[in-house]
Amino acid sequence: MIVVREVFIAKPGMASKLATFFKAEMGRDAKVMTDMTGSFNTVIMESEYESIAAFEREMQEHMNTKPANDPSRTNYQEMYTQGKREIFRVW
Repeated sequence: MIVVREVFIAKPGMASKLATFFKAEMGRDAKVMTDMTGSFNTVIMESEYESIAAFEREMQEHMNTKPANDPSRTNYQEMYTQGKREIFRVW
């Protein structure tokens, strides 16, 4: 099993809006979390996949259903300052 975490640092006042956006956009059972300690304004999306291939298939499907210029894909980019993806193998 693979766990994928998308970690974002939201602009001040935008963490809740970003978390709400991600929760609405996720078509699968994903966790959307916000910080209680640590770095301020952190929003994390966490999803599980059977394999890297399954993750890549879902990413490709998402890119095919929402073109890069779709307003719903670009509006969220104005809510954060930086982001990263972490992929873990579950043992």
